[in-house]
Amino acid sequence: MKQGLGTQLRHLIELLDGAVAASYEAAGIDYRPRYTPVMRALAQGGARTVGQIAEAAGMTQPAATQTVALMLKEELVTTTPSPTDARQKLVQLAPRGQALLPRLQRCWTATGAAAASLDADLAYPLSELLAQAIEVLDRQPFGERIRVARERLDKNSDNNNEEPT
Repeated sequence: MKQGLGTQLRHLIELLDGAVAASYEAAGIDYRPRYTPVMRALAQGGARTVGQIAEAAGMTQPAATQTVALMLKEELVTTTPSPTDARQKLVQLAPRGQALLPRLQRCWTATGAAAASLDADLAYPLSELLAQAIEVLDRQPFGERIRVARERLDKNSDNNNEEPT
């Protein structure tokens, strides 16, 4: 039986994240792969709002909010009230996060080389295919595609159920 797209993607993420998590463990770093987009965004631009982190990291704001909350508990980041908007907090690397950066960057370099190796072994580079899929889904979201497919199925079902005249 062929697995569905969602099942395949979850399995791929398990394979990738599991290996990346194991590489952090092997390097003696207690760190989750999901923190990387936030860490990179903060390493590049200093203190940022969660919205700015989400945009820089290419993730949704709810995902960035959840990740920052986990990172706060692990003392990788700190928050301070925004001086310009009391409703927002600025997130920045905590001393522990700053101290981890050089070791993390070595891990990220190795992960990047492994990703390039994976791309080279595939008929179509996965990184390019994923970028294309995201771009296409930005133009027509998957939910819209499901709605259109359902409408077609309903229309075909109605046509098949009509009595011949």
